[in-house]
Amino acid sequence: MTGTGPQGPGRYGERVFRPEADGEGDRIDLGSLTYDETTMSRLRQLGVGPGWTCLEVGAGTGTVARRLLEEAGVAEVLAVDRDVRFLAAHPVPGLTPLRADITSDGFSPGLFRLVHARFVLMHLPDRPRLVARLAELLAPGGVLVISDAVDLTTDSAPLTPYTRAVRAMWRGLRDSIGTDVSQVVRHPELLRAAGLESVAAEIHVPPLLPGSAISRFWADTWDRARAAMLATGLLDEAQLAEAVRLLDSPGYGGLSPGMLTAWGWKPGAPGAS
Repeated sequence: MTGTGPQGPGRYGERVFRPEADGEGDRIDLGSLTYDETTMSRLRQLGVGPGWTCLEVGAGTGTVARRLLEEAGVAEVLAVDRDVRFLAAHPVPGLTPLRADITSDGFSPGLFRLVHARFVLMHLPDRPRLVARLAELLAPGGVLVISDAVDLTTDSAPLTPYTRAVRAMWRGLRDSIGTDVSQVVRHPELLRAAGLESVAAEIHVPPLLPGSAISRFWADTWDRARAAMLATGLLDEAQLAEAVRLLDSPGYGGLSPGMLTAWGWKPGAPGAS
């Protein structure tokens, strides 16, 4: 996503969540500790395994890419990100980092049995075009799997410092880098519109437990997005501090944002040209 200048949205990794910032890789890994088991379980159920060629979009620190190789036994993984410093720091056989922008018209890395993107599309504009483009990168019989966040702090949810913080986060990220989770529920529809078949979806909501990876992830995320959150006017410093305290409180039962995973298959038999 190209920024629209000082008055419009920037890009993920520029105004917030800069990869060169101290501890950013650790923040990403907290998300991986939370979601990797769910992701790998779904990929295994879809049959991902030996002989598969895989494209990992927005690969981050590479935890899914490495597990595809080491646990699922896939043949190779092309791991794409706009910044590959975390991938290059932990090389493994079969893993090829590629510094690239998937929104570029020239992005055409080949055809793959699996194309996987987690927490990527929610940060990018023109989602129908991007889903269609990723579907074009599937070999016949291949599967596109996309996961993004869904907001569970609806208008009917109790108004607490925690729900204020979540709403301020989504608003602040929308205003600063264009993040939009409101359309994630449409992902199955976009997969069907891209010509994929046997489309299905599921949601995983990790529990907010004191000291858990997801609670630490949100606390770190809010710290890095603090300026964007406060700029919304939806909460102040004291309310944000109370929201962080609630994340570590055994008596609080708030709902974390969920992860919606949708998938669809390209018609044809694997290996067909």
